[in-house]
Amino acid sequence: MIDTTRRTFLIGSGAMALSLAAASRARADAPSERVRLGLIGCGSRGRAYYDRAVAVCDPDSARLAAGAKAAGVGSSDAHTDLRRLLDDPDIDAVAIATPDHWHAPAAILACQAGKHVYVEKPVSHNFRETQLLMQAVDRAGVVAQHGTQSRSRPAIRDAIARLREGVIGEVLVAKAWNIQHRGSIGHASPTGPPEGVDYDTWVGPAEWLPYQENRFHSDWHWWWNFGTGDIGNDGAHEIDYARWGLGVDALPTRVNATGGKLYYDDDQQCPDTATCAFEYAGAEGKPAKQLLFEMRLWSTNYPMNCDSGAEFYGTEGQMFLSKRGKLRIVGPRNEPIEEKRFGREKGFAHLDNFLAAVRGEAELNAPLIEAHRSVGPIHLANAAIRSGQSFSFDPVNERVIDADAAAAYLSRSYREGGHWAIPESA
Repeated sequence: MIDTTRRTFLIGSGAMALSLAAASRARADAPSERVRLGLIGCGSRGRAYYDRAVAVCDPDSARLAAGAKAAGVGSSDAHTDLRRLLDDPDIDAVAIATPDHWHAPAAILACQAGKHVYVEKPVSHNFRETQLLMQAVDRAGVVAQHGTQSRSRPAIRDAIARLREGVIGEVLVAKAWNIQHRGSIGHASPTGPPEGVDYDTWVGPAEWLPYQENRFHSDWHWWWNFGTGDIGNDGAHEIDYARWGLGVDALPTRVNATGGKLYYDDDQQCPDTATCAFEYAGAEGKPAKQLLFEMRLWSTNYPMNCDSGAEFYGTEGQMFLSKRGKLRIVGPRNEPIEEKRFGREKGFAHLDNFLAAVRGEAELNAPLIEAHRSVGPIHLANAAIRSGQSFSFDPVNERVIDADAAAAYLSRSYREGGHWAIPESA
């Protein structure tokens, strides 16, 4: 791994070869010029896709109208039911920017409709849904990209390539963090949903909960029925490029995670504080590796004066890397090697990479196998926190070992009585 050149790293890996194969399967049906993209979810994240979308979908009529106006689409291409968008034979691909509980179900339905899929992070609400989505993508032979945009940032890619070249020796430990002051969601009680909101569709296949103002729109992140907490929200980015730089292409063998609400007195269920540790088996003749993640949602005292980032500890030095545009490399005695700032990504590099892969012109930068390897630890950490159990994990058979309470959180219960979007074989 250390001997791999930067050029070789940037143009190919096992995961990228898999993504190219998917692109090749789709090439015959892909449009030769413009990929017609449908957007599912017109919330804050969905706004990133308006310039590329030719159809939009959202169960909130106000958001749908705003999305249609911003995207410049007519009423015939604005839907409250995602099935109507998927029925459109002119739509080649969809971007899914819904709440977490809809990510995998919507993506699976899109695969079944023959659409290529770009799924925002985290790729799924729970571990089992990722497995089901990967199966659906494979059956349909479509292209699927995960919305971890750092994978398409040249500066991040170059920094990871330098780790592969051995700029700090063999990387043994990576530590990532997400530190910020989120704020309280307060206390609220169930009420009727706002006028113009199809709340039944918004809940979808999740277990039914009545509408409550502080678990709708952005606040859904902090409720287990709909979200994955900030470990799965912002932490998905940091854990992804921390694992990437650590050089582990597998799921962990040991999961230790603790967390809870140490600060906020409000209704949110997900932790505002978490400390997670993952251990990975070493390759033949190589030592095991560790990935650490810290989250504090009530502080602005940042490691390395940066609210999010990752440190890589190697046998010959250390690298600090952040999606905020910071890089620092030091040697074994902290002697400076390099320090620089780099600008944020301009344009739509990650989405453009996806669209190019749909056309058969590029390899995916974030194929689902990489999503599974980075989001899997998130789901495992949440399972450990919710169950109070740390555990060993079988990364080959993908199962929790001797921790039944934790294992129960690798899947979920869906709506009583069923729902048309419940993933197959769930």
